[in-house]
Amino acid sequence: MGLLSDPNRRRALISLLTRLNAPICVVCYMAGVAWFMGLAFEPFTLRTYMSENAMGSTMVEERFPAGEKALATGREFAAHKKKAGGMPVDWLVKTMQSRGLEVFTQRFSRTLPFPDENKERYMVKGTNVYGILRAPRASRTEALVLSAPCTPGDNNNQAVGLLLGLAQYFRSQVFWAKDIIFLVNEHDLIGMQAWLEGYHHTNTTGMDWSPLQGRGGSIQAALSLELSSDVITSLDLVLEGLNGQLPNLDLANLFYAFCQKIGVLCTTQGKLQRNDWDSVSGYSHAVQTMMLMVLKQASGRSWGDHGLFLRYHIEAATIKGINSFRQYKTDITTIGRLMEGMYRKLNNLLERLHQSYFFYLMPSLSHFVSIGYYMPAFGLLAIILLLRALDLWVQLTAPPPRTEDGVVDPEQMSSPGVLSVLTPLVISHLTGVALYTLPIRFQEMAVEHFPVSETEAVVLTAIAVYTAGLALPHNTNRLLSGGGTEQGWKVLKLVAVLYLAVLLGCTALINFSLGFILAITLVPVAAFVTPHVPKFLSAFIMIVLSPACTLLFSVFFFQELQEMPISFLDGWMLYLSVISQGILDHCLYGSLVYPLIALLVYPCWLIFWNILFWK
Repeated sequence: MGLLSDPNRRRALISLLTRLNAPICVVCYMAGVAWFMGLAFEPFTLRTYMSENAMGSTMVEERFPAGEKALATGREFAAHKKKAGGMPVDWLVKTMQSRGLEVFTQRFSRTLPFPDENKERYMVKGTNVYGILRAPRASRTEALVLSAPCTPGDNNNQAVGLLLGLAQYFRSQVFWAKDIIFLVNEHDLIGMQAWLEGYHHTNTTGMDWSPLQGRGGSIQAALSLELSSDVITSLDLVLEGLNGQLPNLDLANLFYAFCQKIGVLCTTQGKLQRNDWDSVSGYSHAVQTMMLMVLKQASGRSWGDHGLFLRYHIEAATIKGINSFRQYKTDITTIGRLMEGMYRKLNNLLERLHQSYFFYLMPSLSHFVSIGYYMPAFGLLAIILLLRALDLWVQLTAPPPRTEDGVVDPEQMSSPGVLSVLTPLVISHLTGVALYTLPIRFQEMAVEHFPVSETEAVVLTAIAVYTAGLALPHNTNRLLSGGGTEQGWKVLKLVAVLYLAVLLGCTALINFSLGFILAITLVPVAAFVTPHVPKFLSAFIMIVLSPACTLLFSVFFFQELQEMPISFLDGWMLYLSVISQGILDHCLYGSLVYPLIALLVYPCWLIFWNILFWK
């Protein structure tokens, strides 16, 4: 404290920070990236452990015997689904009732803002079917959910068969202290959203659905099951939910513990765990696994039906069956016993899962990186913005230099007008508002005048508005009387740097992965852009580091990490699809990534673009 309270020492410290500002910023940036890359090195991570005492032991005896019968039920479900051309509602109701459940249905409908060309749907109508197994040993104030989506074609029929088999087996047990809800939802996330809104008496998305006629207690946890083959070689755990939310780490620990006990091969991000962490290939494998989780979390979309439970503070995950590692075989009976063991441990919960971490990254299922380990990497990047803000503040408050005759340069004395600083801020954010609102509002007009579909019209309008924003400096200077001053761009940059620091900090607290990726690309732009740098080279670098190009690079990087490289043309089509899905996820489920980029991040980038071309 003495260093800051002593005026002489404070001036010396500020002088040191401003004199060495650029080298310190470079070192902080390199240190932040190196810190993050080191998080995947196993000695720097923590081994997973069970924090919830009620689930601390896996000493339960799993006896589920009906794997073959579950497969037969799945084939019967597939036949009725093909015959009905969709969800076989009547057959599901009769089958669940024959297993002793209280069965209810829910109808829902939703008109999408524009057609979803990936799944070829626009007017969505469907029915959810769910059965409730009432708790015989408690007051029925709490519940668990096991869901399986009804998907088109031959996908996930085995999961529905196993769900019905588990329902019949659980009905014969007497130790359940919580209601268990067996849900088969249609149209994947849309059906799940309708059911959750109906269960909790909310309607945040404007969807039409019929009220639920039956409900259980307060939902404590949920698992979504996806199996698309009679032969399963491994089970993949999907954790990433809407807006980057993650379930309590104990849910992942429970899954891993039972996989180890029963002998089921388990993966995360579709990648096997390796033991050679001290080799280059082992470290590279851990980095790939962690980066896949970072990219999925940063996307803000829900990577399974479980993702919508998280917004209701319900811990949930999706378990996917994978048929790829041919040397391993896991039958449905074993998977049923794993699910039985997990639900028996969740049945023991006395309170919601809360003792373990909610913010973490996982290089493997046996190790994790907690928030206290990965936040310093972001902090090292964020401090660059504060250092640049300090440097600008010192420059603005310093007395203007004098010539040899003792005369002050009038350019340095002139203070910037409010209009010269306020105009770029207002125009930048108006451009962001246009990027957020125009793509959907102008789709009909675009379809009438151009040979494109509604989805293509939305995406191309968004790209057109984004590109038109590059003309901002010219339009801003036309609105200003005369040119901007030297002090003017410094004030504008000071405001923009502090604005970006607050924006990235808030984003990282909600979705670390998104905040870190944006910091990696935007911090260098914010730190070193001035009107005096080479225009052409700087403009090219700024465009490469812009939000749109960051998304494009992320698409190709994600495919490389999944070991499914694609050509540039295929990558460009996937890029356009990602944009349309991002807008749809915002309209349908409330994803915040698109409005964040359009209304805040892009306008902030435009301010730095304006500074580069400051006159």
